[in-house]
Amino acid sequence: MTERKTALITGAATGVGAATALLLARRGYNVLINYSKSEAEAKASQAACIEAGADTLLVQGDVAQDADCKALAQAAMARWGRIDALVNNAGISTFTGAANWDALDARTFQRILGVNAVGSFQMVRACAPHLKASGDGAIVNVSSIAGSLGIGSSVPYIASKGAVNAMTLYLARALAPEIRVNAVCPGLITSRWFVDGIGQEGFEKVKATYEHTVPLARACTVDDVAEAVVWLVDGARTVTGELVLLDSGMHLGGMVSVPGKA
Repeated sequence: MTERKTALITGAATGVGAATALLLARRGYNVLINYSKSEAEAKASQAACIEAGADTLLVQGDVAQDADCKALAQAAMARWGRIDALVNNAGISTFTGAANWDALDARTFQRILGVNAVGSFQMVRACAPHLKASGDGAIVNVSSIAGSLGIGSSVPYIASKGAVNAMTLYLARALAPEIRVNAVCPGLITSRWFVDGIGQEGFEKVKATYEHTVPLARACTVDDVAEAVVWLVDGARTVTGELVLLDSGMHLGGMVSVPGKA
């Protein structure tokens, strides 16, 4: 068994997953980088982690498939003999607003739930025995403010993140005291994921409105989210069952007039 701690990060080819993998590598973790389709970008993420001093594994897999989830855990154990942290970051959506119900069908709904919610559960189930054996295991689910406020790119995405939030609370009780379970819930993130979904012009409009409305007047970056994830993994020893809102105060309902404030 390696003395270095090991983290398994799903959807770690790009965005929040890649940023999290790199930060954990810099913290002295070995990292398993999971990806579904973006092999070239996953290899770039792996290279950055290696440069930071980590031993790495690059494993393709679809977290909606239970066999793939088990294979990810088995690969980490075969390489390092331990799993200390699981970051459930893999996620998908479709950008379909409430005005376009006919753009959704059962297959789309089930696919999004399958990756975002069922996939997270299957990864927890595959990794839980090894996280417990660590004695200081940590699970962080990358959720969304959508799951708390009921707003977002589509109904199935909102439903899936609501499920992730509820599951986080349940698992925090069920897996204590050996494993801490928390979620991060970002608001708008300045990432390619949003741009790919709604186009550059659409994204810039949404971003401008968001930053004008929220109290802190800024959107999240992928590094903002990764820093919160790593804190929950590598610190926060007395924190479990938390849904950490990374929304610049969006949940407060926007800006209000505060006496004495210009």
